[in-house]
Amino acid sequence: MENRREQLKILKKQWVKESEAAHHRNTALLQELQKIEDHLRGRGHLPHPNVLALETRYWVSVEESLFAWEHFLLGNGPHPIDGLGQTPRRAKQKPSTAKDQGLPPQPKLWTVR
Repeated sequence: MENRREQLKILKKQWVKESEAAHHRNTALLQELQKIEDHLRGRGHLPHPNVLALETRYWVSVEESLFAWEHFLLGNGPHPIDGLGQTPRRAKQKPSTAKDQGLPPQPKLWTVR
């Protein structure tokens, strides 16, 4: 029991050390990304008006569809794409056979004797 307890203490110390290292790495990456973003935005000119218009329309679209996607993802509503004039999505079914479709049976292959 004591040996196991010591092993768990060692594992916990390793986990804490790895967790702190990951946190520092993530912080450094976020700072680098922030510097890059500030550099790109700090050039003194705005992106092309077409890019700004596309970005604005994209975020408007996201905000409009957020409600439907939220209900779908929580299991409270239909798939949002189903409401746009398409037929509802169906669960996958077993592949059908000729009998299921009312078709005549396929001919048997002749074997050479």
